[in-house]
Amino acid sequence: MADETPKDSKRERSESDLSEAPSAAPDMERGPSDAAAAGGIEPAVPALSGKEERARRDHLARSQRGPRTAEDRDAERRELRSKKAVARRRRREQEKVKRASAGEKKTGTPPAPPKDTTPQMRTGTVVSAKPDKTITVRIDVARRHQRYEKIVRSTTKLHAHDETNDARQGDVVRVSESRPLSRNKRWKLEEVLERAK
Repeated sequence: MADETPKDSKRERSESDLSEAPSAAPDMERGPSDAAAAGGIEPAVPALSGKEERARRDHLARSQRGPRTAEDRDAERRELRSKKAVARRRRREQEKVKRASAGEKKTGTPPAPPKDTTPQMRTGTVVSAKPDKTITVRIDVARRHQRYEKIVRSTTKLHAHDETNDARQGDVVRVSESRPLSRNKRWKLEEVLERAK
């Protein structure tokens, strides 16, 4: 042993470690639960969350059920959708009743139906009457700024419906709000206030 090199001694040690290893390996293969059972100690099973528990149950049910046909899956899907629709309708009815009762509590009377509002009116100058049954009206607004008291002027152009092609360029007209008549037209001509000179 005196003439052995350090490499040989390491080799012998590693071989001896390997000879002892198989006795330790079965403990590792058994796992912590077997080792605990051998010692008489119950292993601590981690509690699953609700989502994990449902997923585990669904997985077990699927594995026991076996493969399903497309018709079975479709029928199951339709049944689930109809259940959800019933639940949705019930919830919406409850919310509607809750909102109505909340409105009565605030005012003491049921909420009134919305009033018919009169359409907005604008007065402006016709800047273009070239298209058929359409005029472009420029509306000039001058108002005092709330904080700085300066007069602020702004201009808006809008398209209005002129059924009889009555208005001409330069006329002062009154237009009223209407339903959408085309892509840009939301107003209609009410009357010509002043003719262009």
